[in-house]
Amino acid sequence: MQDVADLAGTSAKTVSRVFNDDPHVSDALRDKVRSAMKQLNYVPNMMARTFREGRAPVIGIAVPDIADPFFAALIKEIETAAREQDMSIVVTSLGDDPALEQGIVEMTVRRQISALVIAPIAHDQSYLGRWQANLPIVFVDRAPNKVTADSFVEDDLGGAREATEHLIGHGHRRIAFIGDSPTIPTTRLRLEGYKAALEAAGIAVDEDLIALGPREPEIAANACLDLLKLADPPTAIFSSNARFSIGVFPALQAAKRTDVGLISFGDFPMADVLRPAVTVVDQNPHNLGRVAAERIFARISSPARKLRRRNVLPVALVRRESCGCTTSTPAQQGVQRVSA
Repeated sequence: MQDVADLAGTSAKTVSRVFNDDPHVSDALRDKVRSAMKQLNYVPNMMARTFREGRAPVIGIAVPDIADPFFAALIKEIETAAREQDMSIVVTSLGDDPALEQGIVEMTVRRQISALVIAPIAHDQSYLGRWQANLPIVFVDRAPNKVTADSFVEDDLGGAREATEHLIGHGHRRIAFIGDSPTIPTTRLRLEGYKAALEAAGIAVDEDLIALGPREPEIAANACLDLLKLADPPTAIFSSNARFSIGVFPALQAAKRTDVGLISFGDFPMADVLRPAVTVVDQNPHNLGRVAAERIFARISSPARKLRRRNVLPVALVRRESCGCTTSTPAQQGVQRVSA
C-alpha cells in the first residue's frame, strides 16, 4: 500500500480510501491512485487486515449436516446476506456426536471470525461464554443451553400439533411418528406436539407407532416399512424432518401404499411435484437464515443495543395431496424480519 502511495504521490490512508470507494476522494486523485494500483498490480492483503482489525470479515456457520436440505437453504441465505455486507462465510458440519461439538466450534472461532451462527447438537454450550464478549453468536433452529445468547427457532411444538390435528381431521386414528433422537430439542418438541394433538382428540398414544433412529433416509424408509407390517398398521405418518421424509415417501411408493397419509415437518426439493405432492410444515429456512444474519449485523454495529434474545418464528402447514387434501395451499414466500 505504501508503494502505491509513493507512486501516486499521496498517503497510504488515501490509497485505502480509494480502494474502499470512499466518495470523499476527488476524481483526479482517485485516477492517480488507481493508475498506480494497476502499474504495481496491487491487491489488499486481507490477512494483514485481519491482524490489524483483530477479526476477519467472515461469519462462521456450524450446523449438524450441510447436506440436509433445511440447513443447506439456511446457509445459502446467510451467505447471500453476508455478501451484501462485503463479508464471506466459513461452514462446518457438527455431525451427530454431541461430544465433538465444542472442539469443532472452537476450532472455527479461533480463526478470528467476526460472528458465529450455530445449530447445536450438544446439551451444553457454556463453553461459548468466554467468547461472547468479542464475538456475536446467534443460535438457529435449536435454542442454547447453559449460556444466554440470541436465538431464532421455529414453533416446533405448534407446527407438529397442527400437522397431527390435520391428519386427525381427515379421519386418521392410527398416526405414526418417525423421527430421530428425542434428545435433540426439535425432535422432542415435535414429538410433544404430536402427542398433545392425539390426547386432545381422545386418541391414546401408541408407542408402537413411534419410530426413532439416526437421521438417515434409509433408516426412515426401513422404519416406515416396519410400521406397515404391524398387525394394526398406521393409516397416516408424520415425518419429523425433511431428511426422513426423503426416505419415507419412496418407501410408501415401493409398498404401493398411496392410501397412507403423509405430512413432513420441513419442505424438501421436489416435494411439491411428487405424486401425490407431499404436505409439509414449512419452516422457511431462508427466512431463518435472513433474520439470523440481520441479528449478526445488528450485534456487530451496535453491541450494546438491547434486543430480544429468544425469538420463535411461526411455521405454516402447506396442504398438498399426500395428507388427503384435494387442493393445495402455496408455500410461504415472504421474509419475516425480527429486530427486537
